[in-house]
Amino acid sequence: MSELKRTPLFSVYAKYGAKTIDFGGWELPVQFSSIKEEHEAVRERAGLFDVSHMGEVDVIGPDALAFVQKMTTNDASKLVVNQAQYAIMCYPDGGTVDDLLVYKRADDHYLLVINAGNIDKDVSWLKEHEEGNITVSNISSEMAQLALQGPLAEQVLAKLTDTDLGEIGFFRFLPEVNLGGYKALVSRTGYTGEDGFEIYCHADVAASLWEKILEVGKEEGVLPCGLGARDTLRFEAKLPLYGQELTREISPLEAGLGFAVKLDKEADFIGKAALQEQKDQGVPRKLIGIEMIDRGIPRTHYPVYSGDELIGEVTTGTQSPTLKKNVGLALIRTEYATLDAEVDVEIRGKRVKAQIVKTPFYKRSK
Repeated sequence: MSELKRTPLFSVYAKYGAKTIDFGGWELPVQFSSIKEEHEAVRERAGLFDVSHMGEVDVIGPDALAFVQKMTTNDASKLVVNQAQYAIMCYPDGGTVDDLLVYKRADDHYLLVINAGNIDKDVSWLKEHEEGNITVSNISSEMAQLALQGPLAEQVLAKLTDTDLGEIGFFRFLPEVNLGGYKALVSRTGYTGEDGFEIYCHADVAASLWEKILEVGKEEGVLPCGLGARDTLRFEAKLPLYGQELTREISPLEAGLGFAVKLDKEADFIGKAALQEQKDQGVPRKLIGIEMIDRGIPRTHYPVYSGDELIGEVTTGTQSPTLKKNVGLALIRTEYATLDAEVDVEIRGKRVKAQIVKTPFYKRSK
């Protein structure tokens, strides 16, 4: 057994009662108090996540934009400095290498934030296609990332800075904010369906910054949150998880992420021809929402049927803490993806009824 990797915050987990698990080779907290409590804290107040396991890659040089355009599906030429965008890296056949965030730090400097389990694979993929006058650097070990998410996130974080956080628009960032004496890149992004911030700081100061945020957030009832709540929150908001809604075999178009696939951009990105063909012919499969009619929770990889026909499988499912209903996301053949249609989910060898419903399951009121 290879030793599990740990984030710079590992030393403070025990103090807050963390229960840790192996997540893609990392020893990370699945919960601190309870998944339900942490989920509710983020929906109603604010919660603080350690997401330092995520990867960060710098792309620097005169040809940085051309490289990012070739490697990602979105149109990075539309970004202004201090703006971010969601994008996908694809294989030539349209399958997904990873989904990521692209931060434009300068005309010749882009920061790519990639998924933890994909760091080695992604960095190899980027290096393999490196061309022009650029440097691709994996800076993951130098950086830590915290996420403060929820309706009171701005109110809490404002206590640590003189910067007007209200000026940071959605998917915008400030490259250097003083937070309680520590420098951080603060971005109005997140993975919960709520307002909030992702905070990138040097690994050495992450634990101190974590403690400060929890200290100033006591009045607002900020809770430390683990992977369990992160998963239920992102799932309710229909935000994809690599390995479930997106894989080597699932294209971004099948996953319903067409908004991040700019087939009309001039740059010939990897996978463009395959995705264009998929769009022209109609996607063979579609990611849909299901709500259980019969008892049972739809879990990842459970088969989905229409009558006796196997039409797909569940990608993620749980009892939604917000809706108090058993719901799931499923990737099924497009011809069966009709709203309100009934399907069967096979749960432990038994077929149980479900209905196709609208997604996302949760959308915050503005």
